[in-house]
Amino acid sequence: MEAIKHFESPRRTWIWIAVMLAIILFKGFFAFFVVSDMGQPTWSYRPVQDVPASSPYATYRPLPNPQHVRGAGGE
Repeated sequence: MEAIKHFESPRRTWIWIAVMLAIILFKGFFAFFVVSDMGQPTWSYRPVQDVPASSPYATYRPLPNPQHVRGAGGE
């Protein structure tokens, strides 16, 4: 049975190190220039009043009982 020759190459090792470094740098540049924060958004969050009596979204009728439960006498 023949022994398998092990081939060592410093050049091949440095090429693989350079390839891995290029991948890491590419991911960093991609994250910085493509995914990064581009500043304030162009849309405006209009203020929504959180008091139900003055909110334009509170268009429901108030319930007649103090505990806001439907039924006879708030039961």
